[in-house]
Amino acid sequence: MNTGSDEPGEVAVAADKAKADGASDERGLGSKAPEFIKARRMLHLSWQVGIFIIGLAVVILGIIMLPLPGPGWVVIFGGMAIWATEFVWAQLVLRWTKRKVTEAAQRALDPKVRRRNIILTSIGLVIVGVIVGIYLWKFGLAMPWKIKDQ
Repeated sequence: MNTGSDEPGEVAVAADKAKADGASDERGLGSKAPEFIKARRMLHLSWQVGIFIIGLAVVILGIIMLPLPGPGWVVIFGGMAIWATEFVWAQLVLRWTKRKVTEAAQRALDPKVRRRNIILTSIGLVIVGVIVGIYLWKFGLAMPWKIKDQ
């Protein structure tokens, strides 16, 4: 993101400072339903039930995608975003999640953390290479089961 500044981490600091001062951002917490829906209690309740059901379906679909191929976490957060259009608790969870993801991205860009991750990945690859080498030395390219005997 380009905020017009070259200082690293300024975006996160500015967002935290705004929250600490008690100033709310341009979109406050609460329902994002159109005004004519909010004006009628039963219509607004029906609207919220519909949003909850749609969000629940999307979150369940994301949970199903976690062990299966697919963008499970992205779909789950999409369902949370649907819920966040109506429910304050979902808005707060989504803000917390965005803050944590931003902090993790900032930490990942830290040169010390990147160096540590490269070293750990290299060590892991060496260990896997040694295990594969020992397997090939002991068994060769033959698989441990015999397909011909079936």
